[in-house]
Amino acid sequence: MTQPPHDEPTASSPEELRAQVEQTRHELGETVEALTAKTDVKARAQAKAIEVKDQAATKTEELKEQALVKAGELKAKATEVAHQVQDKLPEPVKETAGQAAEQARAKAAQAGRLWEDKAPEPVRQKTAQGARLARDNRNLLLAAAGVGVVLWLACRRGQD
Repeated sequence: MTQPPHDEPTASSPEELRAQVEQTRHELGETVEALTAKTDVKARAQAKAIEVKDQAATKTEELKEQALVKAGELKAKATEVAHQVQDKLPEPVKETAGQAAEQARAKAAQAGRLWEDKAPEPVRQKTAQGARLARDNRNLLLAAAGVGVVLWLACRRGQD
C-alpha cells in the first residue's frame, strides 16, 4: 500500500476514508472539467467571437450616438454660419441670389416636367420609390453620413 500524502490527515474510520475518497473524486472531476474547457479550442473561439461581436455592437451604438450628436452640432453650426453670411450680404447681392434661386427652381421644375414626359414609366416608378425611401429614412441616411464624416476626420487626424 502507498503512504498518504504528508499534508493530508489519515482516515481513522472507513466512513472518513469514504468521505475523503468522495472529496478527492469531486476535486479531480472539477480539475478534469477545467482542463477540458481549456483545451476545447472551438468553444473558446466561439466564446471569443461572441465577446468581440458584443464589443463591436456596443462600439457601433456609441459611434452612432456620437455621430448623431455631431450631426446636430454641425447642422446648428451650418445654420449659424449661413445666417451670419446672409446678414453680412449687401441687399443687391441678396436680391440677385433670390432671383438666381427662383430661376433655378423654375429650371428644376422644367427639368422635372421634361423627365415626366420623356422617361419610361418603370424608370419613373423606380426613381419615385427611391426618393420615397430616402425621404422615409432621412435620419438614418444623415446618421450614416455623419458616421462617415466622423470616421473620415478620425482617419485624417491619424495621418497628421
